Amino acid sequence: MGQKKDLTGSEKSKIVRYLAEGCSSLKIAKLLKRDHRTIKRFIQNSQQGRKKRVEKPRCKITAHELRKVKRAAAKMPLATSLAIFQSCNITGVPKSTRCAILRDMAKVRKAERRPPLNKTHKLKRQDWAKKYLKTDFSKVLWTDEMRVSLDGPDGWARGWIGKGQRAPVRLRRQQGGGGVLVWAGIIKDELVGPFRVEDGVKLNSQSYCQFLEDTFFKQWYRKKSASFKKNMIFMQDNAPSHASKYSTAWLARKGIKEEKLMTWPPCSPDLNPIENLWSIIKCEIYKEGKQYTSLNSVWEAVVAAARNVDGEQIKTLTESMDGRLLSVLAKKGGYIGR
Repeated sequence: MGQKKDLTGSEKSKIVRYLAEGCSSLKIAKLLKRDHRTIKRFIQNSQQGRKKRVEKPRCKITAHELRKVKRAAAKMPLATSLAIFQSCNITGVPKSTRCAILRDMAKVRKAERRPPLNKTHKLKRQDWAKKYLKTDFSKVLWTDEMRVSLDGPDGWARGWIGKGQRAPVRLRRQQGGGGVLVWAGIIKDELVGPFRVEDGVKLNSQSYCQFLEDTFFKQWYRKKSASFKKNMIFMQDNAPSHASKYSTAWLARKGIKEEKLMTWPPCSPDLNPIENLWSIIKCEIYKEGKQYTSLNSVWEAVVAAARNVDGEQIKTLTESMDGRLLSVLAKKGGYIGR
């Protein structure tokens, strides 16, 4: 009849019932085969009841200081309560009070992942949609780069853990683990790549063109027929290394110019179907909170995940373009769901 730490819910119910019947704590301990001290401790704690919370008086600030805080919160989005109050030269206010004051005028939010579209952006997105509304998108090669890290997009993961199970240990890296830059393209139902950018290489105009020469042109494009090359439209976003005069002239020498090089509206990742492919790959390589110990291992995972993406999935993405264009026009150039 050894002493145990906790009483079960069933045992607690029985104790209450036995007490109501007039049983002593000693008799209850014998009936439940528990240590007498455990029963007495439970009875004493139950009789004490829950302690009432003592409301402490809130540290007050003047109406003038309150206006200063409101202006500072508007000028310093995503700042901490301490930073906001310090910018107003208000000291000695505890965190609980600062947060209580700010809750009346602000909300805790995360930064928006997509930049806001201004009027010019929206007009250019509408013009782009009108220009390509009658395009045969099965002839368009959609390209983009993606960076994958060792620990996932956010560096952390959470999910359900069964009762009695321990959460898996996450690796913590003091200096981070770096990442791998991946380039790929999709056209109709075909995946081009993925190709890995050499570690440590920063993609400027020259290195980007050299990368395309060594991978896309030599390993894929040169194998295509003349009729395919004549009809293919090459899409890339407006990254500086893509849209520079050097890169544009280099692609023109390769025969990708004028109507064969798609113009691209600003701030429009939602219009590029390959972004959805990146989501599919990342969900696969980081499922169940998986982490990687080397850049080669995460690259191998990307290749394996890309290999498992079948032609029907890619075709679904490329055939979604007509709907995306109509959505852009319906939303007058605003962001659309991907």
